Amino acid sequence: MLFGSSGVRRKFGQELFDLSLRIGPSLASMGGRILLGTDTRATGPVLKNLMCGGILGGGGNVWDAGIAPTPVIGWGARLFDFGVMITASHNPEEYNGIKIFNRDGSSIVPAQQTCIEQGITSPPWTAWDHQGTVQNFDASTPYLNAVLENRTTLSDLSLLLDCGNGAGSVISPRLLSSQGATVSCINCNTSGIFARPSEPTAEHLAYLGTMVKERGVDGAVVHDGDADRMMAYDCRGRFINGDHLLMLFVKYLGLDSVVTTFDASMAIEEIATVRRTPVGDSFVSAELTKWGQFGGEPSGAWIFPEHSLCPDGPFAASLYCEIASEWNIAEEIDALPSYPILRESLTCERSREILLALGAENPTDGIRIEEENGWCLIRASGTEPKIRLTAEGIDMGCAKALLHSGRDLIGKWKSA
Repeated sequence: MLFGSSGVRRKFGQELFDLSLRIGPSLASMGGRILLGTDTRATGPVLKNLMCGGILGGGGNVWDAGIAPTPVIGWGARLFDFGVMITASHNPEEYNGIKIFNRDGSSIVPAQQTCIEQGITSPPWTAWDHQGTVQNFDASTPYLNAVLENRTTLSDLSLLLDCGNGAGSVISPRLLSSQGATVSCINCNTSGIFARPSEPTAEHLAYLGTMVKERGVDGAVVHDGDADRMMAYDCRGRFINGDHLLMLFVKYLGLDSVVTTFDASMAIEEIATVRRTPVGDSFVSAELTKWGQFGGEPSGAWIFPEHSLCPDGPFAASLYCEIASEWNIAEEIDALPSYPILRESLTCERSREILLALGAENPTDGIRIEEENGWCLIRASGTEPKIRLTAEGIDMGCAKALLHSGRDLIGKWKSA
């Protein structure tokens, strides 16, 4: 399977070289005006050049945005036929990949993926006198202006911003400073070597809570490698889990129809009408084309359909800072409904095989075990060789028991 739950993602090597070159002609045959960007990974330039060569060789034209967050490319795709981002998002540096967006910022759908896959074996190269062109393009400025048009000016707000040496470094410091926030930047350079693991989890960001308290700031916002995700800390230095962050956005914006994933907390249903999808922002954005005012998943991908159907970390960071300037976020979080929820990942090279054996129709969608006192979701990662488990219970004992049951099911097949 070429496309996972969030585009194409592989460890850097020959297979990724070949795919980057061969996807280009098929994409050009579907629409010849392509906006192209990369995150900060050291492998970005070579893959971008291969992708660019493939598009040009297929007769398409490329507008090169350079290093840019994924949401900048997703938002900017409205001016082109497609947006293409060279990124592996939150994966470690040895990975890279390709995300492709439609003009509304949504990920390409299965029918489009199939067209591209069919063209890889025999790419539709064009004749020597029908080659495309490439030119540089500033995608960041119109994106910044679009976000700032929707946000209020911040006064007397100070915060930490950790971009994890990713593509958010070229946007979020400018965005939040333009809003009026006093921003202290951490890991906000484009070195291509991540000073911390890119995935914005509490485990990977343990230092930030102490820094928030020691510096007396109003909180912190955090991105992953391509800044399609945003997570946050409150003024007490507490990491805000994704379920509560989703509920905070819903409450502040006064929304009542929300799209989220099967691994999100059941507490969300106490404050809004909810539709659920398999895990993956592409499923959330697809559902938002039909229903809902807002979408997101607990990993930190937030989608604001009136702005774009691409998950947008800088937009979410801007909104979070607006909320922090008006509300005491710590008190708001304390007042939200909450149930114990546990998440873990198990490294497993046979993840897809095991999920199929457990009865999943699609390994990356997984299986969800529901009981009166909670639920457990077991799924194969769509981006890494891992099995992901999520369990929630009406109390911690129930959550632990459900997680243990999920581990037991996996263990029986891993040892088989």
